[in-house]
Amino acid sequence: MSNFKTIESAREFFYKDKFAVNTGISLDELTSDIAVCSLNITDNHKNAYGGVMGGVIFTLADFAFAVLSNQIHQLTVAQQVDIHYLSAPKGNKLIAKATCRKNGRTSSIVNVDISDDTGRDVAQFIGTGFKL
Repeated sequence: MSNFKTIESAREFFYKDKFAVNTGISLDELTSDIAVCSLNITDNHKNAYGGVMGGVIFTLADFAFAVLSNQIHQLTVAQQVDIHYLSAPKGNKLIAKATCRKNGRTSSIVNVDISDDTGRDVAQFIGTGFKL
């Protein structure tokens, strides 16, 4: 069962997530099974070497995880997360696709694959959500 009836109601709810909003993350797609979020990379997202900060990639993944977790069961909070950085992004946009791996009684496991707009795999995030 989905908690948000429309993507607009989910966007309205997550607009209160000011860190994600101020970072420039958008919610692009939401069903009962997936959440897709994206971020257009700007100079504000780059480190001293000109690469995208790992924290930016993590924040995008964490937001996609939060959206799908709370679509599955509201209220769900992160209990444990793990991220593996695979490659530096080469494109101008990051895309995070969250899918539910397991939906249990008290917890859920959500996988988030992060890529750039060239199709390059950037990171893999696995989150355990605790259902309150």
